[in-house]
Amino acid sequence: MTQPNNLVEQYGPRDTMEYDVVIVGGGPAGLAAAIRLKQLALEKSQEVSVCVLEKGGELGAHILSGAIMDPKALTELIPNWKELGAPLNTPVTEDRILLLTETKAYKTPNFAVPACFENHGNYIVSLGNVVRWMGQQAESLGVEIFPGFSAAEILYNDDGSVKGVATGNMGVKRDGEPGPDFQLGMELHAKYTLFAEGARGHLGKQLMAKYDLNAGKDPQSYGIGIKELWEIDPAQHKPGLVIHSTGWPLDSKTYGGSFLYHMENNQVMVGYVVGLAYENPYLSPYEEFQRYKTHPEIRKFFEGGKRISYGARAITAGGLQSLPKLVFAGGALIGCDAGFLNMSRIKGSHAAIKSGMLAAEAAYGALGEQRQHDELSSYPVAFEQSWLHEELHVARNVKPWLSKGLYLGSLMTGIDQIVFRGKAPWTLHHTHGDHECLKPAAQSKKIVYPKPDGKLTFDRLSSVFISNTNHAEDQPIHLTLKNASVPVDVNLAMYDGPEARYCPAGVYEYVKNDAGAERLQINAQNCVHCKTCDIKDPTQNIVWVTPEGGGGPNYPNM
Repeated sequence: MTQPNNLVEQYGPRDTMEYDVVIVGGGPAGLAAAIRLKQLALEKSQEVSVCVLEKGGELGAHILSGAIMDPKALTELIPNWKELGAPLNTPVTEDRILLLTETKAYKTPNFAVPACFENHGNYIVSLGNVVRWMGQQAESLGVEIFPGFSAAEILYNDDGSVKGVATGNMGVKRDGEPGPDFQLGMELHAKYTLFAEGARGHLGKQLMAKYDLNAGKDPQSYGIGIKELWEIDPAQHKPGLVIHSTGWPLDSKTYGGSFLYHMENNQVMVGYVVGLAYENPYLSPYEEFQRYKTHPEIRKFFEGGKRISYGARAITAGGLQSLPKLVFAGGALIGCDAGFLNMSRIKGSHAAIKSGMLAAEAAYGALGEQRQHDELSSYPVAFEQSWLHEELHVARNVKPWLSKGLYLGSLMTGIDQIVFRGKAPWTLHHTHGDHECLKPAAQSKKIVYPKPDGKLTFDRLSSVFISNTNHAEDQPIHLTLKNASVPVDVNLAMYDGPEARYCPAGVYEYVKNDAGAERLQINAQNCVHCKTCDIKDPTQNIVWVTPEGGGGPNYPNM
């Protein structure tokens, strides 16, 4: 098989484009950074060239979030967003927090609800649509946006600083050889490169390893969020209603919970988040989500309704303790590539926007001083002085407490947030990566999940179908194995093949060959780019690499 760099040697050199700032990822963090850079240049009648690379076929195609949006950061970035038609159309009107048993639902009284769970002044949004709107604002300021181009490789200067990125080659066949429509990737060089790939960014992970950005930090903690968009009976629809739940169907030791948001047009967003530090290899986050919808308090919203779309995405949940060093020579990490999500509020878009703004301000200042390829040290300093740092500091103990079990965790979170108001004189820490937490199958209880009924609950493949996921059929598999024997020799032997259960898209399945021996089959065309396998694989043998640009899901209104 030909390697990408060999193709560069064979067909190169690659075309090169030069910018002041290149931004990898067209989500809220990347677009906020691009907008802020252009705003600052406009204020001083200067020119700053800014480019955004987005691996999705269009802006918003790969964006998946709950989502309730705190407009605080957006208001700082674009104060007149309402007049400009930002799609924040449904203000939150009611919060309900439920504890579910198998048949009952108990509402948390208002006095016992910590302030972090209150959503007054926030909006239920499709984050994908917000991102599409942000892209329009960026382009109107002169930002160059290239959807359908994935940043596949980091480029370095001779001194080890980041020089920019290269986009992936197009038209490469499954065997790694160039096909008839082969096209070499481009190099984008920049004075500074900002990485905004979202949770578990492929290049962000490489940067953390190369520059040891996680030194002295807690391991990052993740959850898998699985979501559906439904159109429901108008009689059951209450615009602005927000419902969160804990408890059933998960056991009390496993961190997770649901969200159900009533947006406009008789639509609801429903989803489930399961912390990826779970121990039982038989647990399937996808099946737990399907089971959740059958609860009497929940299913009433969906009876007579129609499912429109489906998706899944990993989220960073480690908080302040797990934030890496944000800068390195030539660039910075922003948004969920760094891990800015506030798990206690179940919100990340406002944090992503703010982090993008702070990094942009640091980069603009450096450009004004004729600097390039050095550390943007003013970015982490500005973060530590910002409201975002204060917010994450107040939230720092919530996820560690909730990881100690539903009942103790809920009690201690209440004490931490209501009694101490997030200012307790101690900080709890995460001690293990999520991949280290699975117990052997022999020590675990099998979970039998009910079969889907095709009306309220569904199988994986019918779900993937409505995520509009597509990859060029003959392209190289982007879910790579460091060692091809590990899945059978370790994962199947010790954990009974957890890949088939933690993947929400049916990518992994164990099949028997003609001789009756098991092998791992990777159905890469199903991949919704959630990154769960890259995070949860107990041997860290699976490595998610960037597929050809434009491939993956195409989420409408998600």
